[in-house]
Amino acid sequence: MRHEHEPKQRKHTVRNVILTVILVLLVSVGAYAARKYYNIKHAVDNTYQSAGIKKNRNANAVIQAKSPISILIMGTDTGALGRSYKGRTDTMMLITLNPKKDKTTITSIPRDTGVTIPGYESESPSKINAAYAFGSSGTAIKTVQEMLNVPIDFYAVMNMGGMEKVVNAVGGVTITPTLSFSYDGYTFTKGQSAKMNGKKALAYSRMRYSDPDGDYGRQTRQREVIMAIMSKAGSISSLLNKDFLDSVSSQMKTDLTFSDLSAIAQNYLGARKSVSQTHLQGTGQTVNGQSMELMAKSELQRVTNLNRKNLGLDHATTGNIALSVSDASSSSDSSVQSANVNAGN
Repeated sequence: MRHEHEPKQRKHTVRNVILTVILVLLVSVGAYAARKYYNIKHAVDNTYQSAGIKKNRNANAVIQAKSPISILIMGTDTGALGRSYKGRTDTMMLITLNPKKDKTTITSIPRDTGVTIPGYESESPSKINAAYAFGSSGTAIKTVQEMLNVPIDFYAVMNMGGMEKVVNAVGGVTITPTLSFSYDGYTFTKGQSAKMNGKKALAYSRMRYSDPDGDYGRQTRQREVIMAIMSKAGSISSLLNKDFLDSVSSQMKTDLTFSDLSAIAQNYLGARKSVSQTHLQGTGQTVNGQSMELMAKSELQRVTNLNRKNLGLDHATTGNIALSVSDASSSSDSSVQSANVNAGN
């Protein structure tokens, strides 16, 4: 099991994930020419949506003080962000940026992590990816905060289906698959480079059940596609292209304002110098008819310590809403199972 120490290429991949999913806009803000100002600000303004909750701390004060910040990044893989059915978050990553230590941490949270979702106790235990389906971004933030006892200052959610438009906007991407499989009408061959348009790249990034690493493997392929996008959109001229910016912003929502992004561009980009990636590692078990990942208390505490340390916060005990093996052994409720199925298991 790999945690903090990752190969150099992995660190570059993680960096590109940040830049593409949310910091594509950040880099644009930090590098804009005066004549491009309107396009960038318009794109950023279109992404803004309040989380609808009171944060654990004053996020704007934190960012203005140039103190370490945290961002919860979520990815959905169904429909558009304006849909009536929100869908679940198939990707969840907690990012902390420490401009004083020039360090970034990335914590991937498995979509199947078993939790009691705050405000939806009657529908719990559930997978953590249902938090967004039940109560939107605010509930997802509360769930991760209470599970890890780590404050979340900002969020960003991106429809993974929007990646199709982004790939097409940069003229397609070339990827060398790390395994062979067929999915959604496309065939991918291990070690054989392939030029992919948006639909093919999306298919490559969505397959999960035929991957020996399951959801962890799918997240790796999503990062491969995002890295390939960055390699095509690496120049400032590409990033400032109105169609490209609109493709990203129309598929994304965040409570980071243009002012926030400007402050990050000016004061936080040094945090990319050192990037550590980890993930919560659980044990698979069936609970109420659902396959969940159950987390040991020691594993939750390890991740809590990692994130709080990079945020410059004192040591604290991890949260208590994650489902343990002992909790799962006594849990069986058909109504809870039905509620989760209706939310899009």
